[in-house]
Amino acid sequence: MRFSDTEWTVLLPLWERAPATAREVHAAVGDANDWSYSTVRTLLARLVQKGALAEGRRGNQVLYTPLVTRTEAQRSALHSLVERAFGGRFGSLVQHLFEAERLSPAERRELERALDDASLEESSHESSGTSAAPSPRAATPPSRASGQRPARRRRTSR
Repeated sequence: MRFSDTEWTVLLPLWERAPATAREVHAAVGDANDWSYSTVRTLLARLVQKGALAEGRRGNQVLYTPLVTRTEAQRSALHSLVERAFGGRFGSLVQHLFEAERLSPAERRELERALDDASLEESSHESSGTSAAPSPRAATPPSRASGQRPARRRRTSR
């Protein structure tokens, strides 16, 4: 399920503290986005129509509860991004992450560790005869696969 930026904005507080009323959602996001209460209600109604939220009642209040978890929405958004921006190739995304200028050294090490852990997990599945998901190693940039650290790009001023 795909969400627009405005829908993400409305979903975020609901994932934090659902169920919530439209007033509670508006209090969480309305002022920061300069949205009226009716705008928030419209967005909530759109998300109900999409099947992303359930409407319930407590007395005379309408309560909204997410039917899609944050993890499911993130996974869907990532797949959509990979399809649009990287031609459906997760390896290209991983390579981009390694080459990204904004990745801190700690984030790089964390990403390398995750790839190494996934590679070890795949190796244990192969040796036990069980199938595993495709190797993230295959998605690793050539310099990383050979054990070398990727060359660091220098930021140029504009």
